[in-house]
Amino acid sequence: MQILNPPEWPAPKGYANGIVAKGRMVFVAGQIGWNAEGRFESDGFVDQTRQALRNVVRVLAEAGARPEHVVRMTWYVVNKQDYLAHNGDLGKAYREIMGRHYPAMTLVQVAALLEDRAKIEIDATAVIPSQG
Repeated sequence: MQILNPPEWPAPKGYANGIVAKGRMVFVAGQIGWNAEGRFESDGFVDQTRQALRNVVRVLAEAGARPEHVVRMTWYVVNKQDYLAHNGDLGKAYREIMGRHYPAMTLVQVAALLEDRAKIEIDATAVIPSQG
């Protein structure tokens, strides 16, 4: 895996501008902040983000992938002010679950998500490195 960042650009904070990877691809559908039983345990933005990330990691594990194999994520939020207001706590939750691996990421504010209580949805693409 190679991180792409043009040398004349400032270093990104918490994401990569691009990644080149070779291997088996894993596509994770949008995951929201509910538990394995499909129930929300919290309406808090950080709590839902933490659970959505756990859900992404759980799906990755089904393919034998780990957080460091993620090359791209898209975060859909219903209120970007929630994201901005909790940036420090989000970073802490992210590192707790994903480690210090920062894939190419996009954040999009949307009018709504399918599940009314959902405040965030995260999808991901991972590449499990080729052996040899």
